[in-house]
Amino acid sequence: MHSAVLLIEFGSIILGLGLLGRFAARFRLSPIPLYLLAGLAFGEGGLLPLGASEEFVSIGAEIGVILLLLMLGLEYTAGDLVTNLKAHYPSGLVDGALNALPGAAAALLLGWGPVAAVVLAGVTWISSSGVIAKVLGDLGRVGNRETPVILSVLVLEDLAMAVYLPIVTALVAGAGLLAGSLTLAIALGAAGLVLFVAVRYGRLISRFVSSDDPEKLLLVVLGLTILVAGVAQQLQVSAAVGAFLVGIALSGEVAEGAHTLLSPLRDLFAAVFFVFFGLHTDPASIPPVLLPALALALVTAATKIATGYWAARRAGISPKGRWRTGGALVARGEFSIVIAGLAVSAGIEPSLGPLATAYVLILVILGPLTARYTEPLATRLTARRESPPTETGSRVAEASVGRDGA
Repeated sequence: MHSAVLLIEFGSIILGLGLLGRFAARFRLSPIPLYLLAGLAFGEGGLLPLGASEEFVSIGAEIGVILLLLMLGLEYTAGDLVTNLKAHYPSGLVDGALNALPGAAAALLLGWGPVAAVVLAGVTWISSSGVIAKVLGDLGRVGNRETPVILSVLVLEDLAMAVYLPIVTALVAGAGLLAGSLTLAIALGAAGLVLFVAVRYGRLISRFVSSDDPEKLLLVVLGLTILVAGVAQQLQVSAAVGAFLVGIALSGEVAEGAHTLLSPLRDLFAAVFFVFFGLHTDPASIPPVLLPALALALVTAATKIATGYWAARRAGISPKGRWRTGGALVARGEFSIVIAGLAVSAGIEPSLGPLATAYVLILVILGPLTARYTEPLATRLTARRESPPTETGSRVAEASVGRDGA
């Protein structure tokens, strides 16, 4: 009987997610806010709380995080990461300073303490690669001159995640200074080792994993990723970091083949992850934090636009391209929820989960709008400010000068 209820509940969740995804696609929206709203509807305090399938959804959510980070790692080779780090690290520093500090300051002003401040700093810092990639494709900007700048900022954020996630994991677990330092040292050592091996022996690793049979390739890559993620978690390093490093280590045809095979699985389990986060957020807890979330969203939307403008200007992009770069970086999504989820699971601050949910909902809706309209709006305002005086105005000014001269 229990298994029958589990199948009914989980089947209903998957069917509902599919319908929500189709609805979002029809209106060219990101489905993430709809998935979060679905989780709110069926979670604690929602319309119809789930029972039997909650544990199964929890496991699916963990796999979703692992696949999100794996697919992100597959997008880049170790060489690309090293090149981007050398060329664009100043943009990464500006990005972190402008966007992490408002989150940390907000947590401290709300009286949540230093650990919550570190977590909320990450929530406001990291842009959503998935939403941004979709928006760039929908707007036909993949081939634009500013797109490599956008991708460089995202890559630097992904690299920062490899350092940031172990720190947050240690902090939310209540580890002391020594244990936290050990965790960070292990994470940095593992990241450095994987990058070294990927640069030197990436072809050998890809050849070992490679297979002409899609089934075997899928099983080997998925099994290797979950195994490494489990080992990383056992070493008190984030499982997501382990998955990200596996993705970096694979390259060439193997990465392309794995990306094609794993994309449907990623979309499925990532959707389950967003639902799971919503399940653990009481809808009644959102209204009290809605105003702080809205204020934080507006502030960090402005700081992301400033970040993109500065990075594009440094790369020699035209003013219009600078505004497009800034507008494209506004959306937050999967990684903000991943970071907040670590704190929610550890019970750090009850209001952190609702605030993060409201914050992501606001920016995942606002992000596509800023990507589309920041540049034309800025161009119009700039043109209006720099417009020459009218003929009548010029005559009045000349007459005034003539009278003053007389």
